[in-house]
Parts: sequence; structure tokens; C-alpha cells
Amino acid sequence: MNSKEIRSAFFNFFQNKKHIIEKSAPMVLKDDPTLMFTNAGMNQFKDVFLEFEQAKNKRVANTQKCLRVSGKHNDLEEVGVDTYHHTMFEMLGNWSFGDYFKKEAIEWSWELFTEVYKINPSQLYVTVFEGDNKDGTSFDKDSYDYWKEFIDVNHILKCSKKDNFWEMGAQGPCGPCSEIHIDIRSEEERKKLSGKDLVNQDHPQVIELWNLVFMEFNRTSNGQLEPLNNKHVDTGMGLERLAMVLQGKTSNYDSDIFKDLIDKIEKLSGISYQANNSSNKETIAIRVIVDHIRAVAFSIADGQLPSNTGAGYVIRRILRRAVRYGYQFLNFKEPFLYLLIDILSENFKGVFDEINNNKDFIKKIVFEEELSFFRTLSSGIKRLDEIIDFHINKKKNIISGELVFELYDTYGFPIDLTKLIAVENQLKIDEKGFENSLDNQKNRSKVDAVKDFGDWTVLMQDDVQEFIGYDHVSSLVKITKYRSVKIKNKTSYQLIFNLTPFYPEGGGQVGDKGMIFNDNDKINIKDTKKENGVIVHYVDKLPKILKATFTAQVDQLKQLKTAKNHTATHLLHFALRNILGNHVEQKGSLVNSDYLRFDFSHFTKLTSEEILSIEKSVRAQIREGYQIKEERNVPIEIAKEKGAMMLFGEKYGDSVRTIQFGDSIELCGGIHVSSTSKIGNFKIISEGSISSGIRRIEAISDEKADEYLQTKLNENETIFSMLKHPDNLIEAVNQLQQKNLELQKQLDVFNRHKLKEIKNGLLEKTYELNGINFIYKNLDISSDEMKQIAFEIKSEIENFVLVLTSINTNKPLISLMISDDLVKNRNWNAGQIIRELAKEIKGGGGGQAFFATAGGSDMDGLENVKIKALELFG
Repeated sequence: MNSKEIRSAFFNFFQNKKHIIEKSAPMVLKDDPTLMFTNAGMNQFKDVFLEFEQAKNKRVANTQKCLRVSGKHNDLEEVGVDTYHHTMFEMLGNWSFGDYFKKEAIEWSWELFTEVYKINPSQLYVTVFEGDNKDGTSFDKDSYDYWKEFIDVNHILKCSKKDNFWEMGAQGPCGPCSEIHIDIRSEEERKKLSGKDLVNQDHPQVIELWNLVFMEFNRTSNGQLEPLNNKHVDTGMGLERLAMVLQGKTSNYDSDIFKDLIDKIEKLSGISYQANNSSNKETIAIRVIVDHIRAVAFSIADGQLPSNTGAGYVIRRILRRAVRYGYQFLNFKEPFLYLLIDILSENFKGVFDEINNNKDFIKKIVFEEELSFFRTLSSGIKRLDEIIDFHINKKKNIISGELVFELYDTYGFPIDLTKLIAVENQLKIDEKGFENSLDNQKNRSKVDAVKDFGDWTVLMQDDVQEFIGYDHVSSLVKITKYRSVKIKNKTSYQLIFNLTPFYPEGGGQVGDKGMIFNDNDKINIKDTKKENGVIVHYVDKLPKILKATFTAQVDQLKQLKTAKNHTATHLLHFALRNILGNHVEQKGSLVNSDYLRFDFSHFTKLTSEEILSIEKSVRAQIREGYQIKEERNVPIEIAKEKGAMMLFGEKYGDSVRTIQFGDSIELCGGIHVSSTSKIGNFKIISEGSISSGIRRIEAISDEKADEYLQTKLNENETIFSMLKHPDNLIEAVNQLQQKNLELQKQLDVFNRHKLKEIKNGLLEKTYELNGINFIYKNLDISSDEMKQIAFEIKSEIENFVLVLTSINTNKPLISLMISDDLVKNRNWNAGQIIRELAKEIKGGGGGQAFFATAGGSDMDGLENVKIKALELFG
């Protein structure tokens, strides 16, 4: 069976078991503060497991795009080295939300494996939870007994909590699990050693295929287990591993999932993939590339672009790892990853169409990222050449860990690449020193503030929290749940209400602020966010009477200003597409009460004429006074037919909310003004690039825009007055600039003459000291001018030491030049010597062996610099 047939058979099987086939959630998570990426099929169902919402369907199955490259699930370093780890992979799964449990899950998994996929039962092993004394959990006898009906008891293994108890995190839903493993070794090997002895031992051919999790407990903040109100089934099975097994391969990379990609890399590089040689460096490189391009492409398709922070940094790191392997082992010296996107697009048609729908955009982003990194690698090679030359000249045979780390951190050089090039030049590297530098960086980047969440305390039962913020800015509310949050030594709280007018942060719009109050209390709401499907309100303290009724009041002024900026982003988006083209798509936004920020796809800098046209378009829409046309609970297909803008990478429900102003119509959950006329004014204050193919506009509206324009008018009037009210202000400024340019040329000529005279004077005052030409002078010039004089003297005489001092911007400066012959013959080093001189001015400095500079804070110490220099060189 090929991978498409395997996937289809899985869906058909569970449809026949009355499961609804759910679409894959985006791989990139935008509204989950606990995760950057979807790393398991259950992520999109967290709200159900946490009992914050009811499941729409009690039986569900799907294939989920997953990414595991950070946190607890970090397989990045194994990817390519072994045959079965991946960054991005597909997880086939089926779920029961309070419906069937262990019996059916076990029975159906066996039926699918042995009857549909025709897997040999003798090669299968299953594991069950043996229990844990510390948790007070017992042996999972139910699962054991159900498995006995299908498989030899010698193939049922009892395993510990480490392998067979699944937990969402330190707190939350959890439960025992039962895994299905397969032994795909040859019959001869299986006779020599039983597969049961290799289960969970990281053997590449005795691997886990399917994990059946039986969620029945909740882990509280104190580590105790409490029974859940409903028991759930959550299963996950990697498609890549299953394809390997069903296609009779011994490596995931040998299945049809990767074949076309590998063929393309072979063609591009001229290097053959050796399927049965896992230690071959070229083979490992090809595996890394074909794995990583999937992770990168799907992340971009889901709206996450490579960047220097957060999830974007993870994607950039994956992409650069693939480029490095191609550069190091396959001799790629120019972009090549982008050439694989067409194959990915074709392979996933009808399954994940987002690659095909955004193919050209993904290719451009990948190409630009590759091009940028190849430039960085080229710079790194030059830096490494400098380091090697220095070590060879100084007869040093070990490159320090700090320098190896510099190459790793600044230029993206992996330690093995630096080591390889070093060995080629008969040098070694300090690997321990590198590890120390790496550890120091990790320690510096650790987050100091660790959050400690308390358990939710339930004050009243409430089925569904209602959001009423589209129609009301105040209401009577009750607190249904609360919990404490400790950061360092400070404790704050999170509140959940039965209903709320507070808009939670989302879709680029910041969360509402405000207060809740009654006769006894007044509590400020500092922020509002949505977590695990419910709206959470952040406060510094709890009310005196928690079960009381409160009036919830949104900060209306702040919300109104935010709403004006939010509506302005819709008008801006519409204007950008009209003026620049339909390739423009929103890639991110931030909307608050002060300004708006809008990121969009476009590959060239906007001209001043384009920016002006965009502003005019937005202002025209404002003046039209378009009334808001809001529709709630619109079937998503109807919204599509109406042409509503949808952001790729977002997961939409079956019904959506549409917001329309004139011809601009978008899917949006945010707060807006009733008419565009209420925005008042609009002004773009900046436009620039934030990454390859992505531009950012920052703008202001309403009073902020008025104030900005008035400030500019006042500045213009001041300049007009300073220039004596010329008839043409621009022409007057141009004339002034031209005059300044002419004056600057005259000043430059004067300075050149002045420096020449100073240089000649210094040469005349040269005197012999210990067999060298010694020059010292305290001058009233800048550090750049001292440097210019020093280099001119260097080109005119030999066998000299030049010490210049100066006070510039109230700080003492020293420049030291030593001729090349003295550096060589007397082994003097200006960079080292100047540190001694700098002590006299309470400062520091450094530089090259022949030239160095220093600065300090003690101007009186300059008098001692000459004395110190005479001691050092005399």
C-alpha cells in the first residue's frame, strides 16, 4: 500500500466505526500560550480533555500535522542520524470523548492492523501499565485482559510509568497507555533474540507503532491524581513508520513518502542515496534535507515565517540545519531547498492543499532564507580562514572553544564542520570549551520568571461561558473558577466568569482591560486572554467575597481607540490588495489603543507614491462612512462564496463571523466601530521589511493621527520661519544643503592641511629611545584623526613607536602604533601594551598587534601615559 492508500484505509475503517473525520489543525499554534507547535494529535482537543467545552462529536479520527523540535518532545538531533525520527510527521489518531473506552480501542486497533493492513501478529508486541506505588495507581488489568483475547501473553509486556503513563504536562488530564510495537527484523534475527527484549530499547527495527492513551485522571498542582468526570481515548500512530512497515522497508526514509524528494536531491547533487548505509554522511544529509523541507514548508503554509524569535527562530534553525548539511556533505553552494516545494505540493494534493495553494509564496520565502544563509556561511568561511591562519602563524594547534562557539553562534557553523576544516589544516578544536560556551549561552537565555499555576477552584458549575462583548461593555457576572499564578515571589490570579463583556486577546487585537466591582470590592482587570477555550481575566488580588455578584465594566475609552485601529487594519488590508495586487496577504497584526501594526506578503520596498496612494485609499474609505455589516454564525462555505478574506494558517470552525465595510469583507472575531467615519483620520508612520518577502506597516488613526500631522505642520512652520519665510521652502532647503556641502568641502581641505602639519611636526620631534624612533604627543583631535595620522606615519618611516593622546568629548583617548618590523623582531603587541597604558586613565582598550586604541574616564591620568610608555619601551 502506498501512503495515500494507508491514510485512506485508516479513515474508511474509523468512518465505519461511526467516527467523524476531522481536519488537521494548523501545525503552528497562535493562541496557545503553552505550545509553539502542534506536537500531538490531541492538541486541538485539549479544551475537551480539560473539560472547558463539550465535544461536538464523541467519536473523531484524523491525520494531524505535528512538529517536534523543542521542549520535552525534541527529536531534532536524532533526525537523519537514525531511520525513524522526524521533525514534521503525520499522526493518525482516533478519539473517544466520554464514549467507548479500553475494550473498543484495543479491539479496533488489532482489527485494523491484522485484518486491514495484514500485519503479521507474531511480529507485534503490546505494553500495558504496571502501576506506580508513588501515584497509588494499580496495574492496568483491564487492558491486559482485553489484549489476551488477541495476542499471546508472552507478547504482552508490563511497563513502568516512564513508558506507559501519558501526561499532558505537570498538571492536567493523564492516564495509562498501551503501546503496540513491531519487530521488523529478519526471521533469522528474531530467532536469535526475542523482540520482547528489545521493546523500548531504541532499536531501529523494534519500534513503537501506535499508542493508545486512556485518559481517566487529572494531575493536580500538588501531584495528586483525581478521577476525571469522563473517560477518554486518545490514540496516535505515525504514518511514516506505518508506511515503512507496510511497504517492507527498514527505514522511514525508504517509503514512498520520501522517495520523490530523495530522487530530486540525488539529481541535484549527483550523489546517490545509500538506503542500507545509515552511517554514510551523504545519506544522513539527504535524510536531514527531505525531513526538514517538510517542516519548513508546512510551517510557512500555516503562517509561521522564519525569524529571529520564538517559533520563527525554530523554523529558521531547521532550515539552516538542512542548508548546512547540503553545504557540508552534498557540495551545494547555492539555494536548493526551494526546488523541492513543487514535489511536496504534488505529493500532498487532496490531503494538505495548503502547500499547493501557497506554493509560489513558500518557494520565495525558502529561496530568500537560503540565499541569506549562504552569504552568512561564506562570511563564516572567511572568518575561519583568518582563525586558521593566525593559529598556523603562531604555531598554535588548538582552536579555543570560544572561537568555535563564535563560528557556531554568529555564522551557523556546527561544531563538526569546524572540526572537519580544522583537521584538514592539522589543527584541533577545544570541544570542552565549546560546550562550556554553549552552556553559558543557554543559562543566559533561560527565563528567570517560572510560572507556578495553582489548581482551578470551582465556585459554581457552568456549562458554557458566554461572550457578550460584541453587544455590551458591562454586565452582571459571577466568578465560576479561579486559580493562583506565582511568578518568583509575586502571586496574581486568573478568573473565569459565567459570562463576560471583556474581549480576549486574539486576531492581533489586545485583550480588554477594565474592572469588576460591587459595594464591597473593586478589582482591576489587567488583561484578558483566551486559554484552553475559555476567557481568562487577569487580576492582582481576589475579591473579599468570591461568590458575590459583580458588575463587569470594560475600559470603554481604551476599547474604542483599539476598535478604531482594528477597523483601520481592515481598510488598510483592502487598500494594499487594490494598489499592490492580490498577492498581498496578512501575515500578522497588532492592534491596541495607541497604534496598529500590519504585516503582509510583498517582495519589494513600497515607494513613497505607493504609501501615499494607500493612505489616500484608507482615508477615502473613512470619509465614505461605511456602516459595519456584521454577520455571526455564518456557515464557512457561505462566507467563502461572499469573498471573505481568510488567513491561511488559521483553523476556522464550521460557522464564522464576517465583518464588512464597503467592499472590504473579512472573517474576524475582533471589536470594531459602527462606521468607518468614526476612525477620523489615518497616517502611516513607518514601512519596512521584517523578513524575506514580508513587509510591515505601522500606522495611527483618529486623534493620534491628528496630533502627528499637527506636529509635522508645526515643525514645517518653524523651519519656514527660521529660513525667513522663503517663497519656496523646498528650494530654500536645497540651497542650504548645497551651501553646507560646499562649506564641508572647504573644511575637509582645511583639516587635511592641519593633519599634514601635525604629522610633519611629529616626525620632526622623533627621538631615539632604546634603539627605536619614539614619538609622543598630546593633541586636540578626534580618535579618527589620530588613526589617520598614525597610518600615514606608518607608511613613511620604520622602526618606530607612536603614542598619541587626546581629550575628545570630555574623555581621555590613547592611540598606539608600532611599526611592523618591531612587532616582528621584538615581539611587541600594541593590543596588549595599550591595556597597560589604559590603566593610567582608568580605562581599557585593545586592537591589533601594530595598532590599538583605548579610552578611559580619568583625564588627569593622561600626564602619566607618556611616563608609562617610556618605561615600557625604554
